[in-house]
Amino acid sequence: MIDTHAHLGVCEPPDGELVGDARRAGVRRILTVGLDETSNREAIAVAQAHEEVFASVGRHPNSAAGFDEAAASDIEELAAHERVRAIGETGLDYYRDSSPREAQRQAFSAQIAIARRTGLPLVIHLRDQAGTRDAMEEVFATLAAEADGVTVILHCCSVPPDRAGEAVERGWYCSFAGNITYPKSDELRETARLVPEDLLLVETDSPFLAPQSVRGKPNQPGNVVEVAEVVASERGVAYGDLERTVEANAARVFQW
Repeated sequence: MIDTHAHLGVCEPPDGELVGDARRAGVRRILTVGLDETSNREAIAVAQAHEEVFASVGRHPNSAAGFDEAAASDIEELAAHERVRAIGETGLDYYRDSSPREAQRQAFSAQIAIARRTGLPLVIHLRDQAGTRDAMEEVFATLAAEADGVTVILHCCSVPPDRAGEAVERGWYCSFAGNITYPKSDELRETARLVPEDLLLVETDSPFLAPQSVRGKPNQPGNVVEVAEVVASERGVAYGDLERTVEANAARVFQW
C-alpha cells in the first residue's frame, strides 16, 4: 500500500520508527509533504534518508501570509531535487482562515504555475467552514481556469457526491484519508464509491485524522492500511485489488 500524504516532520516518533512501522504494515511508499520553507527542506532530508520516502514541497494555505516571489522561487528551486515528486500542499483553507485569503490565493496560483513549469503533480488542500462551500467553489474555479494540463490531487478528498463528477471529468485524483472511516462520513464514502479506480488514492495526513480504530491518537503512515480497507469495502473489491490499483496510480502520478 502507499501513503500519498503524510507530514513525517510533524509526527512525534522519530522518522526511522515511523518508516519502519509503515514497512511492517505493508506500506511501500510514503510522500511526506512540506508546509513552508523549513519543513520543505526537512521533507527532502527525510526522503534522502529513507528509500521508501519521497517529498512534496510547497506553502500551505495556513502559512500563506507573506508569500512573495522569493518564496515561489524557493519552491521551484527545491522542486528540482531528485527526491521531490510533487508541489504543495496548496489551495484554500476557509475553516481556520489563519492567513489572509488574498495571500492564500496568491500562493495557490503561484504553485499552480510552478507545477506546470516543473511537470510535477499539484497537491490540493481544500477546507471550508461547516455548512459552506466557498473554498471548494473557488478552488474548483481556479483549477479549471489555471491548471489545465496539470496533474491535480485532491488531498484528504472532501468533495461531496454531487460535485464528484466534476472532479472526475477533469481527471483530478481523489485521495481519501482517515476521516472516511468515521461513522458520520456517509457522504464521503459515497464519493469514494463514485471515483473511477484510475483516479483513486489513499493517505493518512499523519499525524492528523487517525482512522476510527485509533481515533484521537496521533496518526502515522502505517494506518493507511485501515483507510484502504474501508475504501475497498465500500467499493466492493478485495483489499489486494485496491492495493494494486493505488500502487499503480501512485507510481504513475509520482513517477517512482
